[in-house]
Amino acid sequence: MATGTYGTIRPADVSPEDIEIILNYTPSRDNTTNFLLTRLDAQTLITPYFNNSDTGGNAGVEILGGLYNLKLPADQFNALGIYTLLIRPAQIRTQILDCGVLSALPNVKGIIIDLNAVPAQYRNKFVNQGLVGFRVEYLNSDGTKIPNFFRIITSSFYCEPVIQNLTNTVQKAVRYRYTDTNTNLIFCTLSPSSSPTNKPNATPYIGQPNQEIIITNTFFNPITLDIEIAEHDFSTLAIALYGNQTKSIDDGIYTLYDTSNNIYRQYNLYEIRDQFNTLLYEVRQDRGNNIDFSKNFTNITT
Repeated sequence: MATGTYGTIRPADVSPEDIEIILNYTPSRDNTTNFLLTRLDAQTLITPYFNNSDTGGNAGVEILGGLYNLKLPADQFNALGIYTLLIRPAQIRTQILDCGVLSALPNVKGIIIDLNAVPAQYRNKFVNQGLVGFRVEYLNSDGTKIPNFFRIITSSFYCEPVIQNLTNTVQKAVRYRYTDTNTNLIFCTLSPSSSPTNKPNATPYIGQPNQEIIITNTFFNPITLDIEIAEHDFSTLAIALYGNQTKSIDDGIYTLYDTSNNIYRQYNLYEIRDQFNTLLYEVRQDRGNNIDFSKNFTNITT
């Protein structure tokens, strides 16, 4: 019997508002003491590409998955050194208002989130079924994250609290029910949240009231980019090795030209001798911004 192969990896067609960019700069790879992170605005730096008619997509409206343009702002990338960019799904930091059950279905457990505790730019995600597939990570009371522990949101609906008279005093009297009207409360069911059949009392941990949590989309995997800004690249090194050059015999000005025969850099060439006219040194000194434009390559060679 033949076994088919099925692919599960798809390019992400994520919106820039669901992306976070974290920047770390160091002047050299040996300098690891000053570790300062800066958050960049992904919505202004990342632009998605859209399908055109040549690819069979809907021109101008359908995002071409996996292909984005990243713009590096000059005010941030203005020094020589190594820039490390962490491009990751946006993290929504909030807290659990309550952990409860549904009034009609007491076996359905979930966490309740108050929209007033959610950052304003992310509240549009907290709608009916808007958080399905998002990851929930938990923080300890000291602010540290519980490592390698998370839950996945399987449903999210607007809800409202209801009071029930219960004969069992151990159970909470406040329960929740779904509502079609917009409220400030979202009821999220998580996976895993049900006990295994072989041990019904082993209820999986889904959090506790007032606990800080991090809600993250799972649209794409985090990406790390290492960008090094150097004074020279392959093209400038090629100018020094293979580009046109001239040396003025009279004043000793040594000139390098780029591929368009524009003056790229100039140096003063001279010799240092002792009192007996013995040659001691040959010196090449960078002229900096003091460029002699009379040494234009076209003027010299024509």
